Amino acid sequence: MSENNPSYTASATTVGGRNGHIKTSDGIIDVESRLPKELGGPGGDYTNPEMLFAAGYSSCYGSAVKLVAEKMNAGAKPEDISVTADVTLMKDPEDGGFKLAVKISLSIKGLDEDKVKDIAEKAHQVCPYSKATRGNIEVEVTTK
Repeated sequence: MSENNPSYTASATTVGGRNGHIKTSDGIIDVESRLPKELGGPGGDYTNPEMLFAAGYSSCYGSAVKLVAEKMNAGAKPEDISVTADVTLMKDPEDGGFKLAVKISLSIKGLDEDKVKDIAEKAHQVCPYSKATRGNIEVEVTTK
């Protein structure tokens, strides 16, 4: 891992994999994880890696949108920015395992569609999650 002036490191430990327990080093996240019913799991009030990835990506991308909108003087307030990340786990025909795909939907109240699309594309270039996934998984960015 590059030590290019790191600003923050998050740490989480999982015991038991998808049907296990996840806890962050600071204890803020301390949850049970289970396979969703759709994948043969028990269902119920449990999280899973896809939920956590969707939460992280939507939050990070939302911050990138805010940054880009501010630089463009677009007049978007943080409470007007809404990002939904849908993370899909699917079979990978190449190796018989699984792979991820993400669909990000951006809405910014009070801005016209062309401006929102411009912000969406620029945010996708600067978001750390977008940078990390670029070329690795399919990520589709849409506006609503």
